[in-house]
Amino acid sequence: MRTRIKICGFTRPDDARQAAALGVDAIGLVFYTPSPRAVDIARAQAIIGALPPFVSRVGLFVDESAAQVQAVLEQVALDSLQFHGDEAPDYCAQFGRPWLKAIRMREGVDLAREAERYRSATGLLLDAYRPGTPGGTGESFAWSRVPQDLNLSIVLAGGLSSANVAEAIAAVRPFAVDLSGGVESAKGIKDVLKMAELVDAVHAADGRRKR
Repeated sequence: MRTRIKICGFTRPDDARQAAALGVDAIGLVFYTPSPRAVDIARAQAIIGALPPFVSRVGLFVDESAAQVQAVLEQVALDSLQFHGDEAPDYCAQFGRPWLKAIRMREGVDLAREAERYRSATGLLLDAYRPGTPGGTGESFAWSRVPQDLNLSIVLAGGLSSANVAEAIAAVRPFAVDLSGGVESAKGIKDVLKMAELVDAVHAADGRRKR
């Protein structure tokens, strides 16, 4: 199975266009104002307008009001949603879009229980835990903590880069990997060389899995 690649936190249309040209499967737009990678409606529209067909457009929210999420959906053509706060399953499911629930891997988290709780999600996104930070920490967690028999697809995040993504894929066998800081020259500014190295590293890891 091919590992899908999502890169999150785009702030410039040209960066998104370059990612798509490299074969990135999904781009993420952050609608969380405290984030240095946050975008407003106009910038999100410009980024999405730069994309070719068949690149998935994902909107990231953190404990946002339902009205605000709906307002974004009415103006930005998002394919799926990603929730990084304490959102309940019913909240996540109300918008008529496929959605992912991010789980921060704090001590004692029970992924089987979380997978059952969020069973209507398309998958769980697993990220490192830092108190008070809903994601984008640039930190990793112990991949050995991820069971191989969850009933939801896994999107692996947290401190990934071209240097360690092959090891992560071998350890977790996720459906997809999700990166932000690992392919940047500065927060929100993607580096085309780092993105290319990341894509090559994922493809090489998939090739080794097939042997």
